[in-house]
Amino acid sequence: MANLRFEAVAGAFKKRPLNVEIPKNRPSEYFAKYVFNRQKMYEYLPADVYETLIDVIDNGSRLDRSIADAVASGMKKWAMKNGVTHYTHWFQPLTEGTAEKHDAFVEHDGKGGMVEDFSGKLLVQQEPDASSFPNGGIRNTFEARGYSAWDPTSPVFIMDDTLCIPTIFISYTGEALDYKAPLLRSLHAVNIAATEVCHYFNEDVKKVSANLGWEQEYFLVDEDLYSVRPDLMLTGRTLMGHDSAKDQQMDDHYFGTIPERVQAFMKDLEIQALELGIPCKTRHNEVAPGQFELAPIFEECNLAVDHNMLLMSLMRKIANKHGFRVLLHEKPFNGINGSGKHNNWSLTTDTGILLHKSGKTPEDNLRFVVFIVETLMGVYRHNGLLKASVMSATNDHRLGANEAPPAIISSFLGKQLSVLLDHIEKSDKNDLFTVAGKKGMKLDIPEIPELMIDNTDRNRTSPFAFTGNRFEFRAVGSEANCASAMIVLNAAVAEALTHFKERVDALIAKGEEKNSAIVDIIREDIKATKPIRFDGNGYSEEWKVEAAKRGLDCEASCPVCFDRYLDNKSVKMFEDMNVMKDYELKARNEVKWETYTKKIQIEARVLGDLVMNHIVPVATHYQSQLANNVQSMFNIFGREEGQVLTARNIKIIKEIAERTQRIETGVEELVDARRSANKIDDARERAIAYHDSIATRMEDIRYQCDKLELIVSDELWTLPKYRELLFIR
Repeated sequence: MANLRFEAVAGAFKKRPLNVEIPKNRPSEYFAKYVFNRQKMYEYLPADVYETLIDVIDNGSRLDRSIADAVASGMKKWAMKNGVTHYTHWFQPLTEGTAEKHDAFVEHDGKGGMVEDFSGKLLVQQEPDASSFPNGGIRNTFEARGYSAWDPTSPVFIMDDTLCIPTIFISYTGEALDYKAPLLRSLHAVNIAATEVCHYFNEDVKKVSANLGWEQEYFLVDEDLYSVRPDLMLTGRTLMGHDSAKDQQMDDHYFGTIPERVQAFMKDLEIQALELGIPCKTRHNEVAPGQFELAPIFEECNLAVDHNMLLMSLMRKIANKHGFRVLLHEKPFNGINGSGKHNNWSLTTDTGILLHKSGKTPEDNLRFVVFIVETLMGVYRHNGLLKASVMSATNDHRLGANEAPPAIISSFLGKQLSVLLDHIEKSDKNDLFTVAGKKGMKLDIPEIPELMIDNTDRNRTSPFAFTGNRFEFRAVGSEANCASAMIVLNAAVAEALTHFKERVDALIAKGEEKNSAIVDIIREDIKATKPIRFDGNGYSEEWKVEAAKRGLDCEASCPVCFDRYLDNKSVKMFEDMNVMKDYELKARNEVKWETYTKKIQIEARVLGDLVMNHIVPVATHYQSQLANNVQSMFNIFGREEGQVLTARNIKIIKEIAERTQRIETGVEELVDARRSANKIDDARERAIAYHDSIATRMEDIRYQCDKLELIVSDELWTLPKYRELLFIR
């Protein structure tokens, strides 16, 4: 096995960058080449069908099934022109990945032959087996039926020889079994609420869209080295491994020259992503060795989520082609930075106004302040829920680890915006208004410079930071579906805006002038949301104490954090905003607890196998070699002199014996703890048992293994070490 490790190292060193054929035309010319976008719709659909479909996409009109056959016919014609032979409904079940079942464009022709066919019925709705997907008890195993339904707002695309149709996935009785359905509902909720508030400032606004720009971090390791690490293959992270003497402490990897093999991978990935309509913009080395980032231009939230899920799938495929394996786990290596997926979120009107961007008039700036403060209100009221939306067994290793946001949600605004909000809160209300002739009331709100971010340093310890014209939710994990966080954020902000408008309208109904009423409510909410505002060091112990005093959610146990989904105020928010019902939330929590348990269970089993079949045998083999050496030295020099000459070896022999004994005892205790936890029927309590009793024991075993790695002969060690995994690329 040790030979296999050295063969993998030798093979990795020999690899050279693949030649990537660069398209001769410009990116703008091959962008969305394999996407049935508006340009393709216009070309392949009848004019009336095109207009109807665009109305559905832009205005949320109900899809008339009478046009489905014409749309399906146009799609099939375009797809077959591109060599497509199959189609699939592409959806996002509660597995954190995507799902697809490929069917061919063939039907019997009634004459003993076959004919290519794709009907509107097959486009709009299908019935995949729902029993084997996570459902939290909504569906029994023997009740298999579930529906996937076309989402026309996310364009159809081609992968290889298959036409992929983005869809929602629901049970036979209508409950959401995926991420897309509640995401679409949350986007509708924030659209309605934000549009209503916008009418205070501009009656022409008909629609508000949520934008999302994600930043995907990832690691690349050589596939030969990866194949000799069973823990990486089965869990996505290294369950053991001592720090490399050099890792990220020199800060020389961040923004450094991209390695040639990695550059070739990135080129290939970007070309194929652009062809699929993913607007890749930025690529660079990240902080940790072997870590990189890709970020696109922001897009409408639903489309951005689909594109991120598609990109992660594409990354795995292209990495394999280049002799890499991509690691999307939030913490694949201990002791160095983990990977996140910052979600840059904002709201935009159909009139082109970015609602979190300051304007050039006092009224525009009042609108700006309203949307800033009500976003803070949503985050404050549901800070524990927002944290729960990004918690997982994998992100648990990253949050609060001094390279990622802490496991306490707070918002950084920067000095200038904080001063503005304090000014509005503390000033006498009469001082905020001055008479401005026939124009009525003029607000005494200072004009805010457009580039606020340049006036305030960034705070990388803040989980939810204002960055000039958007909020950056930094706690999202690299492996996660962005929809989980976006569902909660959109719904929370929609609720805050709805309550804001209800209170303002009540004051107006009593005869108060509109702007005066708005300022009254904003002043209340600025004061109410003060606990969520924090511009200091989120990593400090002092902040944990202060956050608890402020009443923020400081729970660090992942399974317990999921409880926030079932809090009365959370259930009320989801139901009032028509995003999810209480029974859907309960079912999803069952899935979350089960998923957490299974991931820790798999890790525990893999760890037990590795230590008993790799680490302990290798360590005892080396121990035997040392013992033979000691005995030989005694035979040559005699016992007294031999003890002096072999003192170091004797010390190592003893240390190996002590550490292997602790490992073996630890594995036995780990197995017993698993057996005990597995007897617990309640999914929540079982997940908590795995968190409290099993995950901690795994860390104890790892510590002993990592110490053995330092003293056992390198030529015997079977598992590729951190220095090899991180620096051979």
